[in-house]
Amino acid sequence: VQLQASGGGLVQAGGSLRLSCAASGLTFRQYTMGWFRQAPGKDREFVASIRVSGGTAFYADSVKGRFAISRDNAKNTMYLQMNSLKFEDTAVYYCAAGRPILRYIRQADGYSHWGQGTQVTVSS
Repeated sequence: VQLQASGGGLVQAGGSLRLSCAASGLTFRQYTMGWFRQAPGKDREFVASIRVSGGTAFYADSVKGRFAISRDNAKNTMYLQMNSLKFEDTAVYYCAAGRPILRYIRQADGYSHWGQGTQVTVSS
């Protein structure tokens, strides 16, 4: 299984970025997909996740209304549109795949496959 995250970069506060996560080696449409992030000196934290059909999404309170998660099952790809970026969004962003029950959908333990991460840096 490979999850390849891309799209990170340096952006000014208030700007936008779109992350992508290309999956291979798994039946993509059968997996819940998620984004997590880890800032220096902090624990990895949940950002957003999306169920198999794409009809149900979950967000951390800190990104709700600014970020939008989506998926294209035909392309085996997940996206994270990030708008109104803030300095505190600076982190390495990881994509993940799993089959978590609802209780674990915001927890890293609920995901069995992880990508390598892409750096997002927001300048203030």
